[in-house]
Amino acid sequence: QVQFAESGGGLVQPGESLRLSCTASGSLASIYTMAWYRQAPEKPRELVAQITTSHSTNYANSVKGRFTISRDNAKNTVHLQMNSLISADTGVYYCNTVPVLSPRYWGQGTQVTVSS
Repeated sequence: QVQFAESGGGLVQPGESLRLSCTASGSLASIYTMAWYRQAPEKPRELVAQITTSHSTNYANSVKGRFTISRDNAKNTVHLQMNSLISADTGVYYCNTVPVLSPRYWGQGTQVTVSS
């Protein structure tokens, strides 16, 4: 059974920061590339940041320089530090593997709202 539990979202003003956390049950998170995905209102889900098991990272152009993804393989956790938030960052954030192995593995996500 694989489950991802996201937390750390909230309502912030533009320019502020948030740190998202993802705790994974099961062993997939320790052997797969992990990513944070974002679904903005009325838009498809997109990958914003990913990290391999060897900690190589890659970011969507829209968040590069502002977001930092990290992982702790021993604890099966993945984090996303989000700085200098803008309204376009608003959405529900999910963690999952890359590639997504099954639609059943999507968690509830955590809502991030950036608004003045």
